Amino acid sequence: MTKLIFDCDPGVDDAVALFMAFAAPQDLELLAITTVAGNVGAELTARNAALIRQIAGRQDVPIYAGASGPLYRPPFDAGAFHGESGLGTLPLFEPEHGLADGRAADVIAGLVMSHPPGEITLAVTGPFTNLALAMRLEPAIIERLGPVVVMGGARREGGNITASAEYNIWADPHAAEIVFSSGAQCVVMGLDVTHQVRSDPARTAAIAAIDTPAARATHNLLEFSNALERDIVGGTGAPIHDPCVIAYLLAPELFTLRPCQLQVETASPLTVGHTAVEFRLRDPAAARILWATHADADGVFALLNDLLAR
Repeated sequence: MTKLIFDCDPGVDDAVALFMAFAAPQDLELLAITTVAGNVGAELTARNAALIRQIAGRQDVPIYAGASGPLYRPPFDAGAFHGESGLGTLPLFEPEHGLADGRAADVIAGLVMSHPPGEITLAVTGPFTNLALAMRLEPAIIERLGPVVVMGGARREGGNITASAEYNIWADPHAAEIVFSSGAQCVVMGLDVTHQVRSDPARTAAIAAIDTPAARATHNLLEFSNALERDIVGGTGAPIHDPCVIAYLLAPELFTLRPCQLQVETASPLTVGHTAVEFRLRDPAAARILWATHADADGVFALLNDLLAR
């Protein structure tokens, strides 16, 4: 059983990742969902997390709202890729249960400090602002954290918001640099691997055949992303980025990782948010960051389908 804090900015693909995490209570003990401004504003990401929680029937999991913007940069959401609500064309409703009291960064710091060292795992699928704030608030959490599994960055694939930057890192590069330079153990699902996991027609058809509320909502979300993919780049299947984080936590054998050094560009107007990933290490065994290079896409979708059917 992994004790997990899930920090996210729902967001279409965050929503699918949330459905996966909610469906695996025997493997993931969800201590908290924390939300951050990113794909849409902070009020909407918190509302969206509560909405997905209700569809999943997991009102037992508390949700805490977090940072409303980056550490230093002006906020810039990705509503063009996620719809005005952040959830594409998913029908909206007012969640029956609201948010828990507390600020995300305080909750992250408090939970890590109240558990034995290494016991708390973090999943981060939005800008890293909440975790960076928690590290500033209580630096001792850095040595007490278990694995931090994140979606962010790009190397060989190039960027998806600029030529060289992936959105989560670009949205708050200073926060990402704090996390990656902290010494925390990080597993990074960048575009290099998430672009291998695409919701092509056969895979979305398989999800459409699953008759559960979570599967119906996931099919709606993926079809929205697929329509954008066709309109923008002419592709037939959009990559599902954030679900790779939960897939790794549940089935790490689906991914190939390489130890690396990782630095984030924070100053250049042209390349801000770029992730400089260096595999040529003097002592690979001492690396604190592992970069995902390959995914078993069929395995990820088989896992997704199994979870949605529960």
